Amino acid sequence: MHLSPEFGLTYRVISRDFKIDKKVEMMLSSDTGVGVAKSIGVGIMGLADALVDLDPDIIVLLGDRFETFAAATSAMCLNIPIAHIHGGELTEGAIDDAIRHSITKMSHLHFTSTESYRRRVIQLGEDPSRVFNVGALGLDNLNRLNLLSRSQIEKELGWSFRDKNVLVTFHPVTLEPGKSTQYVRELLGALEELPELGIIFTAANADHDGMAINAMIRDFCFKYSNRAVFFANLGQLLYLSTLKHVDAVVGNSSSGIIEAPSLRTATINIGNRQKGRIKAESVIDCRPMKGSIKDAIVKVFSNEFKAVLNRVENPYGDGNTSARIMKILKEYPLNGILKKNFYDLNKI
Repeated sequence: MHLSPEFGLTYRVISRDFKIDKKVEMMLSSDTGVGVAKSIGVGIMGLADALVDLDPDIIVLLGDRFETFAAATSAMCLNIPIAHIHGGELTEGAIDDAIRHSITKMSHLHFTSTESYRRRVIQLGEDPSRVFNVGALGLDNLNRLNLLSRSQIEKELGWSFRDKNVLVTFHPVTLEPGKSTQYVRELLGALEELPELGIIFTAANADHDGMAINAMIRDFCFKYSNRAVFFANLGQLLYLSTLKHVDAVVGNSSSGIIEAPSLRTATINIGNRQKGRIKAESVIDCRPMKGSIKDAIVKVFSNEFKAVLNRVENPYGDGNTSARIMKILKEYPLNGILKKNFYDLNKI
């Protein structure tokens, strides 16, 4: 998605901090299952060529996207050791769940975000000496970045906050075929009935039905242009700054689970996409139905829930994850790392 105009050409943001050695085009102009499957194939071919040219000692992969799966597959076939970040987690409403566990089995070092997830990676047969609980990388950004003020955000967005504001991101629920647009219709219906809200939308990802979701959101913003605005991508600094200054993040993005609690921002987590993830007290789960979503948003502004936000603790660490990962990568011996034995809990 970083190379796609539809998603904001965000490789340009990355290039401010890093020299990009290779760009691998793999996005097809499609949001169907066939399009995703073909993108994986294109990605495997392009990444194989890139990895042969770059000849790395190890490849570091984050998360559970189909693009990441393509990178892991290429590296595995080329006998390049893989270090995987964010393994062991559950997101039962999306194909990402199966992709994540598949990458775990292809990987040789594992960096999990909680101790519970570390135990699950071991349960998948990985040697405990190769599995490290380091916390979530997303929290490092909150310590590292100087987040923008409310007035700076308004200037960057060309949009003014209201007294009550929400940040909305809804991604396709890929294990519930044909339901994603129905759920978005329910979400938009709930937002329509809360006219006091200012609403900032960011785009759905490139999964099946992502384009259809974005089209629905654009129509909503055109109809309610006085209080709703859509951005394909805000970029890291602007997104996290906005997340800090809104009252709630609404939808089914992992940022509501991992980053929002550290900013004392409420999360309305809709449906099953993030089902199974460890959640802070500030996360309100609701069904993908208009009434349930509306009730959850109203709850955010109650005095009772404001007290919850004041005491919330984030289960994903302290924001020093990158230093822990770097230390392990520097010190762990790579000789013989490609050979793995299945760590069988039944024999221990």
